[in-house]
Amino acid sequence: MAPLATVLVISFSDLAADPRVDRQIAALLTRHEVVAAGLGPPNQAGVEFVDLTMPPLGLVDGGIGVVRLLAHRFETAYWRHPRYRAAFERLSGVAADVVVANDVDALPIAARLGPPVVLDAHEYAPEQFTDQWWWRQLFAPYVRWQCRRYIPEVAAMTTVSPGIADAYDREFGVCATVVTNAPPFAHLEPKPVGDPVRLLHHGGASPGRGLEEMIRLVDLLDERFVLDLVLVDAKPGFRDRLARQARGNSRIRFPSPVPMRKLVSMANGYDIGLFLLPPTNVHRTFALPNKLFEFIQGRLAVAIGPSPEMAAVVRRYGCGVVASDFRPESLAETLNGLDSVAIEGFKRASHLAAPELCAERNADLILGAVDTALRSRG
Repeated sequence: MAPLATVLVISFSDLAADPRVDRQIAALLTRHEVVAAGLGPPNQAGVEFVDLTMPPLGLVDGGIGVVRLLAHRFETAYWRHPRYRAAFERLSGVAADVVVANDVDALPIAARLGPPVVLDAHEYAPEQFTDQWWWRQLFAPYVRWQCRRYIPEVAAMTTVSPGIADAYDREFGVCATVVTNAPPFAHLEPKPVGDPVRLLHHGGASPGRGLEEMIRLVDLLDERFVLDLVLVDAKPGFRDRLARQARGNSRIRFPSPVPMRKLVSMANGYDIGLFLLPPTNVHRTFALPNKLFEFIQGRLAVAIGPSPEMAAVVRRYGCGVVASDFRPESLAETLNGLDSVAIEGFKRASHLAAPELCAERNADLILGAVDTALRSRG
């Protein structure tokens, strides 16, 4: 079947290592021709790639940009930024029928290119890093300007969880469709509960993700539990800092990261997926991350704090435990109360949930957002 349209996908990320964009491109290819623009080419064959990489920002350009942000000259700050100016120039010759902007930093470029725009908001952008004072002062007003200025121009919008969709609706009056971060369905079976019981957390090694608390949690667990932290060094040196914190506990290991598409098969060898995410801002309060669905596709039991979106999934499918609060002591007490029979039951529940909590169930939502944008051409 001939492609219905040409869709330009923009993301300031390495497309092959960005799971959400990877799944987005895969869904779009079932119906459309795709041109993908980012900091590294996508995994999929038959996709034209536009490289958006730039040399590091010089001190002069960086300093001028900060001055513009402090003066609230946001339009100038964006369009005079070398990365965004160059990206627009490289993309202005792409003949697309629809543009999909991943996150709000790509949104002004998408809007200026001309075709109708679908915004996929991976996070609640105005509060993504508000636990850091310098970001609150310098970037939060700038990101809110981007949202107020450009979200009204989008033809359709998607985001990752109901709580984040509600937050965008409350502040910006936009109705976003929820497309979860679920990976493709994996044809796996739950493994028998091990001895020791193997806990897994994987993701980026950066502050604010509860990693220090999860290390402290292991000190509070029975000797039958061990934890592997499979971490990409998202902030240089932070993984080493965590390893130093865990040095006195032989039940904590730091295996090397694996490629994105091997995460689920790796997880299948564990028993419990662990995530204790402190609710330091709206984005983290309503997080519904890739790793939760990767735990489920890996047929693991899930152990989390009371993050409302994650807790709703775990309780609905009965695939794990939710602590009463975000203290490591509370989750440790809950885990220490589990026996192998209970953990095995949670793993079976993840197995039953996996066919529903997969990327294939989201493909029609992604295609529907593009259909809405195509219809808006009028």
